[in-house]
Amino acid sequence: MSKPSNRTFESFSRKQLEVLSWWCPSSPHKNCDAIICDGAVRSGKTVCMSVSFAAWACANFDNTSFALCGKTVTSLRRNIVTPILPLLKKLGFVCHEKLSQHLVEIEYGGRRNRFYLFGGKDEGSAALIQGMTLGGVLLDEVALMPRSFVEQALARCSVEGSKLWFNCNPDTPMHWFYEEWIKKADSKNCLYLHFTMKDNPSLTPAIIKRYESLYSGAFYDRFVLGKWVAAQGLVYPSFSASVHVAEPSGIPLRYFISCDYGTVNPSSFGLWGEFEGRWYRLSEYYFDSRREGVQRTDEEHYAALEALAGDLGIEAVIADPSAASFLECIRRHGRFKTIPAKNDVVDGIRRVSDALKSRRILFSPSCRDTLREFSLYRWDNTATRDAPKKENDHAMDDIRYFVSTVLHREDDGFFALAMQRNQPRGRN
Repeated sequence: MSKPSNRTFESFSRKQLEVLSWWCPSSPHKNCDAIICDGAVRSGKTVCMSVSFAAWACANFDNTSFALCGKTVTSLRRNIVTPILPLLKKLGFVCHEKLSQHLVEIEYGGRRNRFYLFGGKDEGSAALIQGMTLGGVLLDEVALMPRSFVEQALARCSVEGSKLWFNCNPDTPMHWFYEEWIKKADSKNCLYLHFTMKDNPSLTPAIIKRYESLYSGAFYDRFVLGKWVAAQGLVYPSFSASVHVAEPSGIPLRYFISCDYGTVNPSSFGLWGEFEGRWYRLSEYYFDSRREGVQRTDEEHYAALEALAGDLGIEAVIADPSAASFLECIRRHGRFKTIPAKNDVVDGIRRVSDALKSRRILFSPSCRDTLREFSLYRWDNTATRDAPKKENDHAMDDIRYFVSTVLHREDDGFFALAMQRNQPRGRN
């Protein structure tokens, strides 16, 4: 296959062009076994790597299997398959996507190869790719995947001439991928390229400024500056009482309740109402058995939940899925729809940080325990992975459940309830 003309890629930056051509016969990096691209969000690394991966495969192999891996197949389709297929077609490639088989067949110059899609979201994912023989693998968001899955995928690349392709945003400097691949890139015969937003010529200064405004703390250092740094200090340094404490100026149209349930540990429930595109934590129930000197039963906590809801039409109660007995208590009473919360801690913290920066979530001054926890909730500097300290985190957890389960899914267009929405009847 001939190399595409330079005019095709004239809008790419120098670093993107290096990714597109590193495997070509004229490249000084042609004998490298792998490539790693890391750095800031929206820095242009994913699209150019994906196009390059397909072009390399079709230039060097025929009737061969390859793997495209993401944290989930859904994220892989969103980040890679949907953006690159139109680009490949413009370049003369013939692409056939077989959704039910998680497969894309790509043809160029009489050569046809298979690209299988895999999600590496947990330790059990390694079994999905086991037994395959691959000519190469591209791991998108590799820092979000378990090591067992990544190493199983790499072990499948036994075809002569196979190469390994990695991209990711930075994580903690104690992350296994940083330790084993980025710091050892030279010894592994790996080309390492670090990207910033300036390496993406499609971003205007206004767009870059907007991304810079979205993050704070460790997330700013990682996603904007592209640094592998440890999270430390306050988990939500952008929270400010002068900015985030407010009441809605009218009656909300929708309501949810989020719950972090505890027996010995505190229980924290928050009532949320939406008004003019923002979600307000209108009131809360916070019970600390140690502070009060007495424990409450599931039924007593449920009575508090009923009191918090009043006569409002609550769309659903979002609760920690590990609180099985309390979830069953809610279902038994039959009033509220329950939804198990998404409970990925670090992803959830990032989403809450985004919601704070954009003022999508605000808090009534009556939510005193929430305001107290915001000032105390800190990263655990002794942990080997990003993790907050397991203290002053109960309102923080129920807020995270709400943002990850309602705001995030609504933004992605996936959130839906199984029952018809109740209509609010006004607040007490």
